[in-house]
Amino acid sequence: MEDHNSANLSEPASPAASVASAEIAAEYAALTLEEKEQRRAEWNQELARVDEEINTLRTVLASKTRHASDLRRKLGITVWKELTDDVNQGVKNLKESHVFQRTESVLKSTGEKTASVFGSITSGITSKFSQMKNSESMRSIEASVGSAYENVKTKVASRSGSVTSFPDALDENNTSSGLNSPTDSLTK
Repeated sequence: MEDHNSANLSEPASPAASVASAEIAAEYAALTLEEKEQRRAEWNQELARVDEEINTLRTVLASKTRHASDLRRKLGITVWKELTDDVNQGVKNLKESHVFQRTESVLKSTGEKTASVFGSITSGITSKFSQMKNSESMRSIEASVGSAYENVKTKVASRSGSVTSFPDALDENNTSSGLNSPTDSLTK
């Protein structure tokens, strides 16, 4: 019964442990002074033995840890390699997981739908530009711009007696009017 009671002393506080602790306290209070001293001496001896075992286990664990580190070093297994292997294994596990595969599938489907939508928008815009280009309004504008260009070209040719390009004609016009640049007209 002594071993059972001493085991209860080291248990974490819980309702059952509290009841057991209360029972142990009541038993201890019922002992004579000599029995209490004897019980405390036994507990002190047992505590010293357990502390010694803990220290021995710590020493053995430290020795085993050093030995394992030496073996890893001899095998070329570094902390970086272990970390890399752990990360790679984690990534592999993630890729194999149902949630990842489902997410990947959703993202792929979304990407395909987005590409399809952008493709249809692009083809729609291209179609509209093509329709605009072939419309009567656009042809009318093209004809007007073309005839205006021809008129200017003809006018320049008749004034100078030679056919020159439009930019040359502008330069010639500016020079004859005393303007050297387009901004000169703003300052004069």
